[in-house]
Amino acid sequence: MTTQSFSHLELPPALLSNLSDMGYHSMTPVQAQALPLALAGGDLIAQAKTGSGKTAAFAIPLLLKLNPRHFGVQGLVLCPTRELSTQVAAEIRRLARYQENIKVVTLCGGQPLGPQIGSLEHGAHVVVGTPGRIKDHLRKETLDLSAVKTLVLDEADRMLDMGFMEDMETIIGYTPESRQSLLFSATFPENIKALSAKFQREPEQIAVESQLTTEVISQRFFLCKAENKLDDLIRVLKHIQVPSAVVFCNMKQTTEEVAKYLDSRRFNAKALHGDLEQRERDQVLTQFKHQSCNILVATDVAARGLDVEDLPAVINYDLPRDSEVYVHRIGRTARAGKEGLAVSLLEENERHKLDKIAHYQGSRLKVQTTDELTIDEQFSMLPSKKTLEVAGGRKDKIRPRDILGALTGDAGIPASAVGKIDISDVRAFVSLDINQADKALARLLDGKIKGRRFKVRQV
Repeated sequence: MTTQSFSHLELPPALLSNLSDMGYHSMTPVQAQALPLALAGGDLIAQAKTGSGKTAAFAIPLLLKLNPRHFGVQGLVLCPTRELSTQVAAEIRRLARYQENIKVVTLCGGQPLGPQIGSLEHGAHVVVGTPGRIKDHLRKETLDLSAVKTLVLDEADRMLDMGFMEDMETIIGYTPESRQSLLFSATFPENIKALSAKFQREPEQIAVESQLTTEVISQRFFLCKAENKLDDLIRVLKHIQVPSAVVFCNMKQTTEEVAKYLDSRRFNAKALHGDLEQRERDQVLTQFKHQSCNILVATDVAARGLDVEDLPAVINYDLPRDSEVYVHRIGRTARAGKEGLAVSLLEENERHKLDKIAHYQGSRLKVQTTDELTIDEQFSMLPSKKTLEVAGGRKDKIRPRDILGALTGDAGIPASAVGKIDISDVRAFVSLDINQADKALARLLDGKIKGRRFKVRQV
């Protein structure tokens, strides 16, 4: 399949230049199919998974319809989780850099309502958030959707799985009938068709097949006994020797057990599951993205919306019952055409799951044992970075360059030692080389960012 440049579309030169700066040189399959239809103004149903480039497919037409001089909500994006909402809002902000003063506000649960109400009082062009919290704002009359031009339902199937149907219907009722409605879903079950029929007008429908071939993702399966499973996981890690990985488990309790065991064997791991407080979840995800945690041990529900650039490997400690869930899990590696590795452990009585996965993919899958693996007994996975949390964010007008300046200026930290900087409304996270982190923490505690003192701690 030939790739198409964004220049094939009639987009403003400033937007094309920004796309090029972001590394968007050619359209992904979902962008090539969805953008011409969405730019024409009609409603759309697109079947595409996370990592397919779908955010740009709906954000570009949404942004082009905005009137920057009008500070009313003109674009609304509903997402199933806070993590996905945060990622989508960040991507929209990046895409919007080609025009000035576009304000994007994230409205999700797990955060106090007060600061969100304050943000909305100052006006917003685009709102991204979860159905429950957006419904809260509508009930309190702190959110006005009467000027919405574009409505997006992102990962609509997940929102339905999570019981948001009624909330979505309520929210849609607050938007004008003249709006454009774009629905994106990884799967297309009957309840998605029913949802579309209720609020879309003659939508065009597209589907992008998952590109899960052995050329893109190397899939390996290892037979093991339940009593040896943890040790077999260690053997796999000592064989593949990747810098980071996501390990999937089917149960919350298993994530804790696996993470604890990995930690005891010098494989730095954190558990991510639904029982964690939102603040704890945010910290774990940030540590993983910042490389101050090497292995994320997660359940499917907790990992929804997880999108990590350059994830080298996904490991199924437990195989899921559903083949589509398996495909969704391993699709988190090999993003944007890069190669990836998916390793699965299975017990003898789970061979039927393997047969279902093979049938679903239309391919033959070979099973090995971990005894066949060559391993490096000295190999471990300990972090090369530490993450610091600053008790200030966008509400305090803090930008990444302010934190970078505070570290590289008076603190004397080399710029090369500073990694990712993520800023939310009330907090900022910065990744540092492990040998510079303590010095950076001491200097930030003793110094100022943008002329002000902030609490700083290691997470």
